[in-house]
Amino acid sequence: MSADVTLAWPNRFLGLGESFFTALPAQALPDPHWVATSPECAALLGLPTDWADAQALQVFSGNATWPGMQPLASVYSGHQFGVWAGQLGDGRALWLGELDTPAGPMELQLKGAGKTPYSRMGDGRAVLRSSIREFLCSEAMQGLNIPTTRALCVTGSALPVRRETLETAAVLTRVAPSFIRFGHFEHFSHHGQHDDLRRLADFVIAHHFPACRDTAQPYAALLEDVTRRTATLMADWQAVGFCHGVMNTDNMSILGLTIDYGPFGFLDQFDPGHICNHSDEQGRYAWARQPNVAFWNLHALAQALLPLIEDSDLALAALEVYKSVFADTLLARWRAKLGLQTAEADDRELVDDLLRRMAADRCDFTITFRRLASFAPDSPNPSVRDLFIDREAFDTWAARYAARLKRESSADANDHHARALRMNQVNPMFVLRNHLAEVAIREAQAGDVGEVQRLLKVLAQPFDESDAATRERYAGFPPEWAQSIEVSCSS
Repeated sequence: MSADVTLAWPNRFLGLGESFFTALPAQALPDPHWVATSPECAALLGLPTDWADAQALQVFSGNATWPGMQPLASVYSGHQFGVWAGQLGDGRALWLGELDTPAGPMELQLKGAGKTPYSRMGDGRAVLRSSIREFLCSEAMQGLNIPTTRALCVTGSALPVRRETLETAAVLTRVAPSFIRFGHFEHFSHHGQHDDLRRLADFVIAHHFPACRDTAQPYAALLEDVTRRTATLMADWQAVGFCHGVMNTDNMSILGLTIDYGPFGFLDQFDPGHICNHSDEQGRYAWARQPNVAFWNLHALAQALLPLIEDSDLALAALEVYKSVFADTLLARWRAKLGLQTAEADDRELVDDLLRRMAADRCDFTITFRRLASFAPDSPNPSVRDLFIDREAFDTWAARYAARLKRESSADANDHHARALRMNQVNPMFVLRNHLAEVAIREAQAGDVGEVQRLLKVLAQPFDESDAATRERYAGFPPEWAQSIEVSCSS
């Protein structure tokens, strides 16, 4: 970045004190090169268009810092796969600092910058494969209007890193208003550090939930606000067929953001029990179980906050809003995906029956909902009908859907056009399917990073009809070989 650019780093997290982190530099990444950059994320940060220069390459590879950056790794704990795992922390992430941006203070973090005191038995590195996946999905979720951490760039190196096989190293720069997790609160509560727990809660309220300060019980209000955000996030995930894969409490954002993209996946053939994480042998984090897991995780957060709330009934009341917020928000998402503008008592049954039919016939989740925009009452609707094996069962459902549309006057030609436009604004044409990421990764591993940037551009506009060639390349059914792709906790 040009030398005349001055960046302001408020770095408020540092004020919490040394019990919250360990200050240390990154481990250098030898001979780094650019893999990908996000123009949209750079614009969010207020960086100049020519920011990705030789100096920035060194900074975002962990080889240098800009004035004002104060690298550190934070400590937290958490439950992993439902079991208390004890102390965890930023084992392969390094907080560079908090940048003052047009959108407010944003934290920048390097993922894969080397060992920290919290790495346990790990090497602190990230590989090119996982870094590209997180980079693309972070920005894809932003395009889908789902709360998420962002990704500024990926840099790579020939440095060897061993996972299941020998791979090459990479560093991902990710961005968020805060990287504080449920696990931060669990850590200080579990260890009886209640003064630090209070300091953390007051910090989060002051900077991210200021309305809670004026309530009768600010800590219960904080829990309720986090519960609401988490419930909405779960509805967002379910509505686009997103599977996180590792919903441990240390991977849950206090701001209700999608965070820590590891073994994630978007549904291809619809299977409510789909498990995207090869390491999840019990299916704890299957698609259909995600909402209940989030509620479980919120109970863990409530337990951590109980020394501050001091009233279990207040904590339970704060959690209780999850059920209604999640159910109401998800139903609103389903109605929007079906183009419905009014509410009827049987809408949930209409949605559930469609999902059951899709599951029975293994219909492609994204393509089915996208094609429903072309649905017309009193028409055979072959583009949708042909997705189903049991055509007669679909016809039965379609007749109910057609009647529902007619009752709200969304069935004639003019209303049909308006409905199609509405539906295409919430049912994406493009999502980050595993095979699309895999093609970009393989090309990058072979030395051609162009596909990563091309795919990023498509995912930034997921609702765009785009041109025929783009649709054929990025919006079609996954190839047969995609079924053999496996992602695990090392991904």
